[in-house]
Amino acid sequence: MKNIEGEIIVVDNNSSDGSGDFFQNKFPQVNFILNKTNSGFAKANNQALKISKGEYILFLNPDTIVPEDCFEKCISFINSKKNNIALGIRMIDGSGNFLKESKRGLPAPATSFYKLSGLSKIFPHSRIFSKYHLGYLSENENHEVDVLAGAFMMIPKKILDKTNGFDEDFFMYGEDIDLSYRIQKAGFKNYYFAQSCIIHFKGESTKKGSLNYVKMFYTAMSVFVKKHYGSRQAGLFSFIIHIAIFMRAAVAVGSSLMKPKWEGEKESLKKGDNYSILIIGNEHEFEEAKKVMNDSGKRGILYYRIEPCKDEMTDTVTLPAHHEIVFCEGVLSFKAIIEIIQKFHGRINSRIFSQGSHRIIGSK
Repeated sequence: MKNIEGEIIVVDNNSSDGSGDFFQNKFPQVNFILNKTNSGFAKANNQALKISKGEYILFLNPDTIVPEDCFEKCISFINSKKNNIALGIRMIDGSGNFLKESKRGLPAPATSFYKLSGLSKIFPHSRIFSKYHLGYLSENENHEVDVLAGAFMMIPKKILDKTNGFDEDFFMYGEDIDLSYRIQKAGFKNYYFAQSCIIHFKGESTKKGSLNYVKMFYTAMSVFVKKHYGSRQAGLFSFIIHIAIFMRAAVAVGSSLMKPKWEGEKESLKKGDNYSILIIGNEHEFEEAKKVMNDSGKRGILYYRIEPCKDEMTDTVTLPAHHEIVFCEGVLSFKAIIEIIQKFHGRINSRIFSQGSHRIIGSK
């Protein structure tokens, strides 16, 4: 929130790990809403929306890391469009891979079929088969799009006053599509913004490749189609999506049978090598990060360190001698870390050690 006057509202959907009390004590300036039940994504966000006072509202997932200048850039771009747009953003996962859901088209029956059947994956840049993720549009340029991702939606309050918040008939998935569609119907536009980038670890609620995810996605899309396209279209949608679910189920079963039991460290363990971790930080950060990993019970690790210097770093950290990189946030900003991770495109495991947190996080 640097250089921005604003408020932070956190809604907890009945966590059972004591995190509500923990965070309330650490961040007294944050407004916490602690629900007694898991009311779903849409309803929880609407709770916060009702008490928010800002000119701009940002719906942000908790499993994200945001660069320091992100909000300022987004607000400036929205201002350049006279506050008549809602904004989504370029997202990568914790390994630097671009997340295709950063920009999407509306889930018409055929578009949904291409996605759920896997045809969009086979033809990722086709104007026909990749309409859901708009694979024919450059991820590095700003675009007007149909759908924004619920993980990061910045919307002027004046637009939400006309469209209201999320539709609470959606429990998980689909609510961002529905709100994006209503924003367009109200005469406003949705934009994908590529001039800033966030990390979205994603997938903790439902693994994207699982059959359970496909079923939840189908249920959400059915609600959307019935609401906006009518019962006749909904019948067609239901028929072709059931075919897509059958196709995806067959793929999921085959993949599970072929999947190895060990992942990530299996190659180094098989060879009997020590696991090599490169820590990027100053000497104090290096010792703190080592302590966190040692306390976690990891053994047989070789630690190496280089000083933070992002302009000279990319070639150094892609050396095959290292199995994993830990970036220390402190001397390095989150913005610098995100810029470096993007260059790896998933070629090496990356984690982040945030100053004073005593925690190291990553996609794995």
